[in-house]
Amino acid sequence: MTLEDLGYTTSLENYRTENNLSSFEVGRVISEHKERYIVKTISKEYEAEIIGHLRFTAQERSDFPAVGDWVAISEYDDDKVLIHHVFPRKTIIERQAVGKHGEKQIIATNIDYGFLVQAVDRDFNINRLERYLTICHTSHVEPIIILNKIDLIEKGTLEDLEKQVKERIENIPLISISNETQLGIDKLRGLIEKGKTYCLLGSSGVGKSSLLNNLAGEDLMKTNLISESTNRGRHITSHREMMVLKDGGIVIDNPGMREIGIADAEVGLEITFERITNLSKQCKFKDCTHTVELDCAILDAIEKGEIDSNLYQNYQKMVREREHYEATVAEKRKKDKDFGKMIKHFKKSRKSNKY
Repeated sequence: MTLEDLGYTTSLENYRTENNLSSFEVGRVISEHKERYIVKTISKEYEAEIIGHLRFTAQERSDFPAVGDWVAISEYDDDKVLIHHVFPRKTIIERQAVGKHGEKQIIATNIDYGFLVQAVDRDFNINRLERYLTICHTSHVEPIIILNKIDLIEKGTLEDLEKQVKERIENIPLISISNETQLGIDKLRGLIEKGKTYCLLGSSGVGKSSLLNNLAGEDLMKTNLISESTNRGRHITSHREMMVLKDGGIVIDNPGMREIGIADAEVGLEITFERITNLSKQCKFKDCTHTVELDCAILDAIEKGEIDSNLYQNYQKMVREREHYEATVAEKRKKDKDFGKMIKHFKKSRKSNKY
C-alpha cells in the first residue's frame, strides 16, 4: 500500500514540505470517538491523540481532527502516536450541529464522492435526497444516488420510484441495488476509483454497513435488522469509520442521521435547485420572494405544471432554514464580541484599581 492508495496527493506533499513537516510521518484519520483517534499509515494503524498546543489553540470543534483528515504524526509508543498538525482539507461534508444553534458538525473531510443511500421499502423520500444533495453541492462533493433493498419491491414499483427521482433530480447518477441478491453491486463497484474517497450518507437501517461489506467482499462492519416495533433502523455504526477496499477506493461509513440540518448552503441550494435558480432570474422584481408576487416566473411555472410544487416547497423550506442558521450565527458572533468587550473592560478596570 502507498500513501496514494489512501488518497494522498502531490498538493498535500508540497504543503508538507513548505511547512517544514517532513520530519513527521503522514497518516490519515480513519476513526474518531470522543477526541480519541485511529490513524492509518502505509505500514499500520495507530491510536492517536492531539498535542496540547493543538488543543489549546483550537477555537471551535472544526479545528480538531475529523475522519478523512491527513495529519502529521510522531510515534511515542509501539501502537500510539501524537497528532501535531492537521493538513488543509480539500472538501468538508458538514451539517448544522444537532441542538447547537449557529454551529456546524463535520461529517467527514477530503471526500470525492457522496453515496446517498435510501431504502426503497421504507425510507424513500425525495425531499431528504435533496437535502443530502444540497450538503454535497455545498461541500463540492460529487453525489451518487443509491436506491437499496430493491429485492423487497416489485419491478414496476422500482421503475416508478426511479422515474420520480429522475423527474425531480436531474443529471445525478442513480443506481438501484440489493445487498441481499447483489443486484447492482458490481455496477456500483465499477464506479469506485483507486485513491478516491467515498462517503456513505443516509438514515439508519438503509443498508450502508451491509453495502460497505459487499463492496469490500468481507464483513467489515456490524449490521442488524430493522426493528419490527418501530420500523426504524437500529444504530449499529456508532461512529464514523474509514475503510480501504482491497481493489482500491476508500469508503467512510457513518451513523444514521435522522436530522440533516443544512448550514451556510446558499451555493448548494442554487445547484440542487438549478431550475428554480434559473427561473428566478426572469422574475419581474429583483427582490422577489417567490411567494405572492405578480409576474413571478417560479409561481407561473408551478401553475403551468413546469415545476413540481413539492420541489418548490422543499426549496422554500431549506431557504428559510438557511436564513435562520445565518441569523443564529450572526447572533452568536455578536454575543461573543460583547463578551470579549466585557472581559477586556474588566481587565482594564482591574488594572486601574491596582494603582
